[in-house]
Amino acid sequence: MRLSLGGVRPGVFSLLVAGGLALSVSASGLAAEPPGPTVIGGQKVLTLISRDPPALRCNNNMQVAAELANIYKIPVVVVPVTFAKPGTKAPTVWYGKDLIAEDGGPGNGMISFTQVADVLEIEDAPKQDVKGRLLDADVNPRFEALKQQIKTVP
Repeated sequence: MRLSLGGVRPGVFSLLVAGGLALSVSASGLAAEPPGPTVIGGQKVLTLISRDPPALRCNNNMQVAAELANIYKIPVVVVPVTFAKPGTKAPTVWYGKDLIAEDGGPGNGMISFTQVADVLEIEDAPKQDVKGRLLDADVNPRFEALKQQIKTVP
């Protein structure tokens, strides 16, 4: 995994852990927009608000983001809830300015690969020139086993 503040490089999972970013809030106190950029290099950003430390749903969202970044050239921003505006729910996921999932709301804060990949296909998101290794036959079974192990930890 490589930390990147710039654009997305082919074959690299871009991760920006943001701190101290302003968060727009509606009158009801719910986040109206994600913290940080909604577009990087002309591409919508997948923004994940994660518990600190991350729990099951947050880990799931990060795993989904890693799988998506193995196929699509999408910037991914992960913001620990402790760095978001007070009252921000975690987990929450945005794609650009569109809310996809929120704790207690849509998806109860959890996304699936298919759900987001369908949106990326509809919006014709650019694809990686070469798919990442998470989907390789020699890596994927171990990755799937790791995901199952994480889900069984109390």
